[in-house]
Amino acid sequence: MRNISALAAIALVAAGTFASGSAFAVDVQLDKEIAAAASHAGYAASAGDIDGVRAHLHHTINCLAGPDGKGFDAKQMNPCAALGNGAIADATDKGTIMALEAARASAEDAVAESDLGKAQAAATAVQSMLSSIE
Repeated sequence: MRNISALAAIALVAAGTFASGSAFAVDVQLDKEIAAAASHAGYAASAGDIDGVRAHLHHTINCLAGPDGKGFDAKQMNPCAALGNGAIADATDKGTIMALEAARASAEDAVAESDLGKAQAAATAVQSMLSSIE
């Protein structure tokens, strides 16, 4: 996701960019939420039936939205429950938020799809959207 080398992180800390280590920790957690959402979109893309596609897309949406966000479904698993408040809520960069919102909306559209092949293709597109967020 966001690529920051260990040396770059040390340089940022040494330069006083971070007042504390918490800012970097938030980025790491956000990256984990985005990665989990992308993984579940991938699982949806390879699911053998429409119910499996929909279940994993719900997991994707839950990781993105978080428990207080648009589209969150408490009846579905939230694989990001221990990672934060949802990628959209945890993101601070406007461009990242917009990209996450677009991925969430696409995942919701894919959940509504009744054709297995189209739903799988839409899930693949969601996975690509999430994987491209840096």
